[in-house]
Amino acid sequence: MITTLLVANRGEIACRIVRTCRETGIRTVAVHSDADENALHARVADMAVRLPGVAPAETYLRGDLIVKAALAAGAEAVHPGYGFLSENADFARAVLDAGLTWIGPSPEAIEAMASKTRAKELMGLAPLDAADVTQADLPVLVKAAAGGGGRGMRIVRRLEELSAALEGARAEATSAFGDGEVFVEPYLEHGRHVEVQILADTHGTVWPLGTRDCSLQRRHQKVIEEAPAPALSEGLAEELRTLAVRAARSVSYVGAGTVEFLVADGRAHFLEMNTRLQVEHPVTEEVFGLDLVAEQLRIAEGRALPKDPPRARGHAIEARLYAEDPARDWTPQTGTLHRLAVPAGVRLDTGYSDGDTIGVHYDPMLAKVVAHAPTRAEALRKLAGALDSAVIHGPATNRDLLVRSLRHEEFTGARMDTGFYARHLAALTSPAPDPYAPLAAALADAHGRSRFGGWRNLPSRPQVKRYEMAGEEHEVHYTHTRDGLTAEGVRVVHAGARVVVLEVDGVQRRFEVSAYGNQVHVNAIRLTALPRFPDPTAHLAPGSLLAPMPGTVVRIAEGLTEGAPVQAGQPLIWLEAMKMQHQISAPAAGTLTALPVTAGQQVEPGTLLAVVEEPSS
Repeated sequence: MITTLLVANRGEIACRIVRTCRETGIRTVAVHSDADENALHARVADMAVRLPGVAPAETYLRGDLIVKAALAAGAEAVHPGYGFLSENADFARAVLDAGLTWIGPSPEAIEAMASKTRAKELMGLAPLDAADVTQADLPVLVKAAAGGGGRGMRIVRRLEELSAALEGARAEATSAFGDGEVFVEPYLEHGRHVEVQILADTHGTVWPLGTRDCSLQRRHQKVIEEAPAPALSEGLAEELRTLAVRAARSVSYVGAGTVEFLVADGRAHFLEMNTRLQVEHPVTEEVFGLDLVAEQLRIAEGRALPKDPPRARGHAIEARLYAEDPARDWTPQTGTLHRLAVPAGVRLDTGYSDGDTIGVHYDPMLAKVVAHAPTRAEALRKLAGALDSAVIHGPATNRDLLVRSLRHEEFTGARMDTGFYARHLAALTSPAPDPYAPLAAALADAHGRSRFGGWRNLPSRPQVKRYEMAGEEHEVHYTHTRDGLTAEGVRVVHAGARVVVLEVDGVQRRFEVSAYGNQVHVNAIRLTALPRFPDPTAHLAPGSLLAPMPGTVVRIAEGLTEGAPVQAGQPLIWLEAMKMQHQISAPAAGTLTALPVTAGQQVEPGTLLAVVEEPSS
């Protein structure tokens, strides 16, 4: 029986595993990089072990150090979570060779299925040979053979883009999984991503735990997931479950896993089998009333599953909350997460607590928010409402995109596919700011100043404050009077440091205001207080390209030098941050007049990367 377990992962999944272990009486051991020394997963575990002498981005890929930590802490078992080494057969073998219990399938099953190329061969399929791709095969998808989470993936629509896509995918896969193998497969433009959760024991029982739809994706990484997958015929759903069980039995699978498909034109196309727990496993847990981590532990201890799984009930939807800016090519955001809270009635799985720092080394997911209800429509409404009213103070997030996605008619009508964001991103990220939010921020800031002589008997000019909101500058005016603060066009009912109430056209509106330096949050809106007078020294040459995030310059376009002509959209520089590569392209045709960075250089947000000077008219 397992009494002490090491979690070979970090963040949200590590915290989620610790929670189940605590409920079942199992002690837990966390491992952490130097960057994660004060991370939530290291704080909530019973013990924590530092993995020394390794760069933060590589720490959780060092299986040798993790096994050593498990033995030193007296753990009897290792749970890999997902990502990192969770589908690494050599790591599973090292755990077993050390006399520890591995919470997952056998190394042989991982080897058979964790490589997407070998999995396809096992299912009687074969990927395309990159050297044989022709115009008729396009579009194609370059994918990493190991791992997942959208890393090491590139869509190729033109043959001349294939070579660069292969190179970029290999580099990203190597960084994320320690394995640079990639392959090519046809890309279905309007397919739905549907998967089946399986759970198998050592006694020959395999449960297919319903279906999940994960079609809403950005950069091939899932954003919103739900169970069961809507708008599937019962015949197709049964076919998916049958194929999933077949895949599991073909490798004598044990534990929790997921078989993924693309569904198009009523047909199922096998994608891969993930030999681990999935990020979206909570929706299956909510629908079936299971704790999949607890089931994994029972299976590892040799216990048998009942013959039949529990019955499904209702519908569950999960949204992944990321620190990123969807309107700026999904740019990751860093900084302090001052506050994160969601209303009661929904599930919050997170690896952060108030005051934690969102760094540059790992995935920018802050949390998963999950709603369960008797029907899909009720679950949609519940989750959208919870996200809309959640308190999220810190860097920019994708919260507004999630709310709009959940309320979009294509999604509510279950007509979505993997091209959803390609079609609708511009509309879903178009600013819809509250015009009264800057005024509320200014009035909260001005609270109490009138008692120190802010008003006079003689009329005075209004006070002026400026805020940046949704990429635009807003200037607001208010006045101190003997009766308090006033503003044109509204009645100020109350103006406190944290709460402002305005009456607009006879309707009172309440604004909750929180300020952290020049960052101000008004209800769900994020603003930046601007200086009263612009900095006269702040000036950038036209065509300046600035680093949108902290990261590492991993590549500069071959042959690119100052003075070289460039074309609009031409890739110039690649930055790596949070295990993803981000391409910096020329904004217009012109001449590269400055290239002050080099490959391998660390940059901060706002660092000048290049200057492209357009020809004079």
